[in-house]
Amino acid sequence: MKLETFDEAGFSNLFDGQTLTGWHAEPRVYGSLYPGGPGLDALFARHGITPPVEPEKHPAVWHVEDGMIVGQQGTPGYGGYLVSDETFGDFELVLEARPDWPADTGIMLRRRFQDWTGFQVLIDHRESGGIGGFFGNGLASFSAVPFAVRARRDADGTVIGIEADDPATSMEPVTPEKIERLSYAGSVEDFLAVWKWADWNEVRIRCVGALPVITIWVNGLKIAEIDTAHIDVPDYDPQGVLDYLGPRGHIALEVHDNDAFFGDSRWGRGAQCRWRNIRIKTLS
Repeated sequence: MKLETFDEAGFSNLFDGQTLTGWHAEPRVYGSLYPGGPGLDALFARHGITPPVEPEKHPAVWHVEDGMIVGQQGTPGYGGYLVSDETFGDFELVLEARPDWPADTGIMLRRRFQDWTGFQVLIDHRESGGIGGFFGNGLASFSAVPFAVRARRDADGTVIGIEADDPATSMEPVTPEKIERLSYAGSVEDFLAVWKWADWNEVRIRCVGALPVITIWVNGLKIAEIDTAHIDVPDYDPQGVLDYLGPRGHIALEVHDNDAFFGDSRWGRGAQCRWRNIRIKTLS
């Protein structure tokens, strides 16, 4: 296992540690499955899932506390985003995350204004969750993950950490196709050696290119890399994605909603995600 060191020069703060200046909240409202495609309601209907009712009226709640951004569901079951006012092209983003268990959160890149579409870096801190993988919100819902985790429990059933997910019992198994979409896939054993349970973990994201190559490190360990110009998924059209997103977009932090499949195991009642030391270096 190799931990990398980085050039820390040239970064500026995206969070002042005291206010949400430079950020705005948006509710978790679904859009199209892919640019120019049908709405996500069509997918819900196909799988017999009831879509959220008026999610625009139930945004997540965000506040600053002790130098950190705290996000949580406002109305139980409904999610939302905290979105940067500024847009970014090529950049390196560093931030520290401390999500509760379970809390399905993440970081969106190249997100469109008031539109759910963009590339998401997963921090699915839940059963069968992928941490450091990718999901395409409104981009054919592609999933590209190197591994998944589940709760590690003591004799009383209390969650005391995380361990590798078991594909035989997984709620969302990692398939060979999900791994093959990555140009680099780290090992779950190395990840578990660096992840700090119930503590702060540094996430570093490098995003470069009009259709970006996105690389993820957790606590200095390279976890995954994806070339979004070469994703082989039905309905994922690289040129269509570039035409729709453009070479720049917003950064967003996520509070997920609950759904019929995962229920409270996606986002626990009263759970929070926390973020601090958010800083960015523009590369173009």
